[in-house]
Amino acid sequence: MSNSEHAFDRHMLEALICPQTHTTLHYDAERQELVSNAASLAFPIRNGIPVMLVDEARELD
Repeated sequence: MSNSEHAFDRHMLEALICPQTHTTLHYDAERQELVSNAASLAFPIRNGIPVMLVDEARELD
């Protein structure tokens, strides 16, 4: 599959919130993550699908 088939739909971002803090997220295209500054977590996007599990999130520095 090509990258375009796994591309993240940025319009989906409007419907997603941080599962821990219930605040908005921002999209980091370079790292393919959704970032919650309030929770200091970055949620991965795998194959175009955001993984919104706190256990799967990366802690921000």
